[in-house]
Amino acid sequence: QVQLVESGGGLVQPGESLRLSCVVSGSGFVKSALAWHRQAPGKQRELVAAITSSNGPAYEDSVKGRFTISRDNAKNTVYLQMDSLEPEDTAVYYCAMGDLEWHYWGQGTQVTVSS
Repeated sequence: QVQLVESGGGLVQPGESLRLSCVVSGSGFVKSALAWHRQAPGKQRELVAAITSSNGPAYEDSVKGRFTISRDNAKNTVYLQMDSLEPEDTAVYYCAMGDLEWHYWGQGTQVTVSS
């Protein structure tokens, strides 16, 4: 059984940084694509960053140059380094794993950016 567990969220001020982690248990990590999505209050869930087993990362336009997704196959872990955080980044962040579709999801971790 595949499980995804996120950590690292919290309350920060604008301009500060956070690093989210997502540990995946079960099989399939190395061959799967991994992603971070987010959902802000009153808005639809959106894809923030994704990384496959063979291709480089891809980012939603508003986070390019500020967020970095990476994966450690030895630890079955995917990370999201978030720098220069803005109030508009406030949301629940979810990690996901899949191939053509996101089959597995974590429970989410809250990120709040506020002064």
